[in-house]
Amino acid sequence: MVRLLQDPLYRPALRMVWRPGDAEDALQEILVRVLTRPATWRAKAQLLTWAYRIGVHHLPNLRRRTPQEAAELSLEQFRENPADGLAAEDHAGPEAALLAEEARLTCSQAVLQCLERGERVAFVLGQVFDLPSDQAAWILDVTPAAYRKRLERARQQVRAFMRSTCGLVDPRAFCRCARRVGAAVASGRVDPRRPALATHPVSPGGRDVAEAAAQLHRLHDAAAVLGAHPDHAAPPTRAAAVLTLLRSGRFPLLE
Repeated sequence: MVRLLQDPLYRPALRMVWRPGDAEDALQEILVRVLTRPATWRAKAQLLTWAYRIGVHHLPNLRRRTPQEAAELSLEQFRENPADGLAAEDHAGPEAALLAEEARLTCSQAVLQCLERGERVAFVLGQVFDLPSDQAAWILDVTPAAYRKRLERARQQVRAFMRSTCGLVDPRAFCRCARRVGAAVASGRVDPRRPALATHPVSPGGRDVAEAAAQLHRLHDAAAVLGAHPDHAAPPTRAAAVLTLLRSGRFPLLE
């Protein structure tokens, strides 16, 4: 169960908490919750959908906050960030394409953090992972109507921001990933020596950076930009820690 669920649960955690290290911590907590609540699973629900339900109820209640949450940034306020320090020309150099992709991935992560957590998780489930509204509503434990309203609020905010800001969505918008690299490196959001997301391991058979970028260029809309991430894999150390805990004898019902 741990090996089956670790990567699918890591990806929404990463979208919700922004930093890979925080997503790893959240994943470990979610896996422990999943393993200690097997009696709540009913065969009518798919295993992953049931695990999403546990994880999604945990993620919005995390005490730690992302930098955007700590600063209480709205998307309107965040728009000032890409406008500040935008270079006149695309970033040049041997790693230019990789760093531009890292700038895109970190920016799309930051955009999500500007949404209120309830709206963020609705957007992640519905627009990023493309879950049907009835499944997403069950995961969130709300009515389908309430879920659709929450999702639509998030869509409207993201759509307005991306259309006015992101050149990948609208060529008339001012921001370009390749021109944000210098400012992102200077601010520390992008580490040119160790890009956190563009070089992040992916699941076996999952989308890598090139495949995600190819999808993005076929679909020029806000959902595609935020959804076109590689299929990031959970670091094996976290699953190993949970498996060690499982084998400790503290959970005899699971042995």
